[in-house]
Order: sequence, then C-alpha cells, then structure tokens
Amino acid sequence: MSRRILITNDDGIDADGIRKLAEIARGFGEVTIVAPDTQRSAASHHCTFMRPLTLKKYDFGVDGIKAAYTLDGAPADCARVGILTLSDDRPDVLLSGINHGYNISSDIQYSGTIGAALEAAYLGVPAIAVSYGNYEFKAKDILDRYLPELLEEYMAKPLPVNRIWNINFPDCRADECAGILRDVVMDPDDYYSDPLRKEQLDDETWTVTATAKRIWEGPKGSDLDAVVNRYIAIGTVTNLT
Repeated sequence: MSRRILITNDDGIDADGIRKLAEIARGFGEVTIVAPDTQRSAASHHCTFMRPLTLKKYDFGVDGIKAAYTLDGAPADCARVGILTLSDDRPDVLLSGINHGYNISSDIQYSGTIGAALEAAYLGVPAIAVSYGNYEFKAKDILDRYLPELLEEYMAKPLPVNRIWNINFPDCRADECAGILRDVVMDPDDYYSDPLRKEQLDDETWTVTATAKRIWEGPKGSDLDAVVNRYIAIGTVTNLT
C-alpha cells in the first residue's frame, strides 16, 4: 500500500538519522520531509506562536523523495506545518527520527523527536518515533535489517487516540541484537542524572551548567532494560488528555 509519509526529526535536516529514515521510508510511499534547520534536541512539545516561521525548500539529495523543507522552528512546529499547510490531503503517517540517542525512560518528556510525533497524534495523524542508541550513528546495519519490517508492521497497526509508537534500537550491530521486545513500558525513573553546576562570574552574574550522567539500569520489562540488553524496544507514549 502506498502512503503519504511525512518525516521530521529534532537533530536537524542534515542529520544522518533522518537521511537513513527517508531512504527506508521511500519504499513504502510518497515521502515529504519538514525538518528543523538546526539542531533542536530537547525541544519537547514546544510550538512557536509569537512569530512567523520560515519554510524553505531544501535539496535533500535522496532519490525518490517528493519534497523536502527546512523550518526555523521546533520539531512539533515541523509536524504542524507539514500536516496543516503543505497539501489538502493530510499525511497517512508521520515518522519522527531517527534520533541520535535513545528516547526512553523519563527522558521522553524532553524529547523533540517524541514531541513532533505527539503533535501529529494530537492532529489526528498516526505517528511513529524512531531512535537509535548510537549518537555517532555507526553500525547502521541493525536499522537496515530490522527497520523496514517494523515500519511495515507499525504503520498498519492501529493506535488508541493520542498515542504514538516509540521504537528504540540498541547500540549494537545487527548480529549482536537479541531480538524485538514489544509492549515494553516506559521506565518511570531517571535515564539521566542532571545535576546543575553554578559558577559565579561576578557579584551579580552566574553560569549554570547541566552535567548529564546516564543511568544504565531499569526494571524488567521496561524500555531501558530492553535496550541495555540489546533488544529493540517498542512501546507507546501518550499525550495528556
């Protein structure tokens, strides 16, 4: 079945992850891309309303893509613009990613990848967020091996209102992957410990810096436990209603 597929991300239009997602998704239908013009990680569900947004055509350089655009806004803005302004026909599905790094555990609340997918769901478009544990985007054979079949399965799989699919690939090669765990639950604990370091510059000025430290332990059946043990973790995330 040919679909109208909208793709966005939070790592920006030039990220390796969105290129890989577009290369795989074009086999399932007509692909349009609207992505942030720069890195927008941790944008969460931010939407821009107090200024005009600039949408520009972009030479994405991947054959088989209908059109690509940059937007000077957040990932959720990209979802809104792609769904509401580009065509009278809404997309059949929005794909967000492939994020450089996991979107799991309580870290989900900060994710621009998740925020874009949740905005699509709010607007009535089914959405799938895809993330990969390797920040440098190496060993991509695990994506080539598993993502096409998972997209085919989950683009056709119905969701409750205001829910999205959330797929996380472990940081390993395809031959090291332990398999697929479906219906994992979100680990409610912290994935990052983010203490703040405050340094005084003068009598009235300070710098405040977050120092992130990852926590690599989660309860059995959770998304964090799954990826740590080299499973592909699939679950759902919901909008507040």
